[in-house]
Amino acid sequence: MNFIFFSPHFPKNSAEFCYHLHEQGATVLGIGDAEYADLADKLKASLTEYYKIQDLENYDEILRAVGFFTHKYGKIDRFESLNEYWLEQDARVRTDFNIYGTKTDFVYNLKQKSKMKEFFRKSGVSTVQFSTGTTRDSIDEFIRSAGFPLVVKPDLGSGASMTYKISSPEELDHFFATKPDGVSFIIEEFIDGIILTYDGLVDIDGEVRFAASHRFEQSVMDVVNTDNHLYYFCLRDISPEVEQAGRSILKAFDIRERFFHIELFKSHKDGRIIALEVNMRPPGAWMTDAINFSYNVDIYHEWARMIVHHEVGGPYTGQYYTGYASRKQHKLYAHSHEDILSTYGGQIVNYNAIEEVFSRAMGNSAYQFRARELDEVRDIVNYIQLEEE
Repeated sequence: MNFIFFSPHFPKNSAEFCYHLHEQGATVLGIGDAEYADLADKLKASLTEYYKIQDLENYDEILRAVGFFTHKYGKIDRFESLNEYWLEQDARVRTDFNIYGTKTDFVYNLKQKSKMKEFFRKSGVSTVQFSTGTTRDSIDEFIRSAGFPLVVKPDLGSGASMTYKISSPEELDHFFATKPDGVSFIIEEFIDGIILTYDGLVDIDGEVRFAASHRFEQSVMDVVNTDNHLYYFCLRDISPEVEQAGRSILKAFDIRERFFHIELFKSHKDGRIIALEVNMRPPGAWMTDAINFSYNVDIYHEWARMIVHHEVGGPYTGQYYTGYASRKQHKLYAHSHEDILSTYGGQIVNYNAIEEVFSRAMGNSAYQFRARELDEVRDIVNYIQLEEE
């Protein structure tokens, strides 16, 4: 298999995917904008060849790189970045070179939130009421149905960038008066609830080969907008309602041979599971590693086996709850790093700084830790994030 990995040096865990592809016998070819000398040693050892370009946004440079690899190595079997930001560009390359995977004609169904809603309806899973009205007057009927508060977010995009809670007509008027030109927004009803995810691997036949679930009790939108710290949990088990909703959504989108990351609300009001977003990539915020810690699995290895050999091990069962707790540099915390290691060192499985581009949502540094019971990891979150009075 000839596998081109786009931007293999960023984010950092891309090197893990490349390493395991290489271990499974694939010819791994990298295209990136970093100097070869600056690549991590593990990544260098995983790449058969690396082609440096000046600008990852320059499609002509990418075409030349893919053309060079095709001439030298023959037919390219896969082209991936595993990164939401490059999803459209990945699809364009696959279309132009007839490479297996999502093509340009379908990619916006996976990127554009308004288009996702039709597939959620097809799946039978409840979804969030929404409007794509471009003027204040055009959404009056929607407001009468949904009421306040509302959530506005870019129709295209990932994460919580430019995502806001609108609590009154005055705030809505201000949004329309000041929203940036050239960005299409979607307006949704506000759901008071927690986010449960359905994450894993679906094979080339559309069969789910591995799945896990995460629980977010904070709004990532609020974390970003208030510059707060973040916590979440990788659960030991998947609830049947999340499993059923996730599988129905995957079937509706007819997704094959990919990671998936599906976000679902569980409403505090009535307990309903409500589809929020679908992302056909590995889950972010260190969630791939959380899966490994909870299930005693190497999900990077299993993904590579699935891609190269159409095989996945298991079945794997959850052994631990894994928590994530970030810290922000502008906050003063009651317990030092040394205190945390002294108190919970036996349960902490990862600690590291966060890349600056992700720090607004994920924190400036973060800990991962695991325990057999959810209350135990909650206690560790509270200890890590306790602020000085």
